[in-house]
Amino acid sequence: MQYFFLFFLFLGIELLYFRLADHYNIIDKPNSRSSHTSITLRGGGIIFPIAMIVACFMGYCSWYFALAVVLVGAVSFIDDIKPISQLPRFAFHCIAILLVIYDLDLFHEPIWLLVLLFILVIGWVNAFNFMDGINGITVLYALVAIGSFACLPINFVHLSLLSTMAIAAAVFGIFNVRKKAKTFAGDVGSISMAVFLGYFMIFTILETGQFGYILFFAVYGIDAVVTIFTRLLKKENIFEAHRSHLYQYLANEMQFSHLQVAFLYAFLQIIINLLLIFLDKNDMLTFLVSLGILVVLSFAYLFMRRAVVKKIAI
Repeated sequence: MQYFFLFFLFLGIELLYFRLADHYNIIDKPNSRSSHTSITLRGGGIIFPIAMIVACFMGYCSWYFALAVVLVGAVSFIDDIKPISQLPRFAFHCIAILLVIYDLDLFHEPIWLLVLLFILVIGWVNAFNFMDGINGITVLYALVAIGSFACLPINFVHLSLLSTMAIAAAVFGIFNVRKKAKTFAGDVGSISMAVFLGYFMIFTILETGQFGYILFFAVYGIDAVVTIFTRLLKKENIFEAHRSHLYQYLANEMQFSHLQVAFLYAFLQIIINLLLIFLDKNDMLTFLVSLGILVVLSFAYLFMRRAVVKKIAI
């Protein structure tokens, strides 16, 4: 019954936010680099940090973790309304990651490991944010990740928290997983969700000792990393908005619908995650096996990207 209550609570909060966003003109106007063509309410992903606040009050998570998600959500929401400089955003991201590290009791680890972890989480947060460009892709991918983490025995202690965020994502999905979305996640949604998922990735790897679980983010990760390197080779500013991710080529130049592309990315990640869970259950998820999967996926992505780019150029 509590999950039904949470669903209707989050639905009511989301509908209330829509009225406020409409009143205060918090909208996303399409431009030459956008993958959408109509004005849409921005910031519907505010339901994610709100869900963390609710989860914290219900005793599902520590206030350190909740505060980490809420902090990045707050500064991102301000940035959604009126763009701010990179310094305050980066500062809040750093504080949030420090809170995550503290909550996971990692400050006793070697400095080099903490620095590496810090860099990886910052990279993941930005990659997840960059991938938020078409209807449905962020929420569907997040639901796949949440569901995958929930399937692991070591995360059963966090099942209520994962369920709460899944409900919030489902509510947001009602208004975003559409041909014509009513709302976009905005930075408030994508970045707060990235911190949430990043926490569980770190926790899962630490508890299982299996670094291979980082491949739970393989589809997004490979697309983001290859796109960044491609833009660097072209001497482009990687921090500027663009339309050169593979999913953007598929949705814009190849004219696949947003939902087709979003479901494709989610489906591919589901297959990968099920394979990883199966391999770990049968004690076959070794470092070499994980590396082999990464190499195969990377070559498959590069082949597909090359084929798509070549077809677009014709």
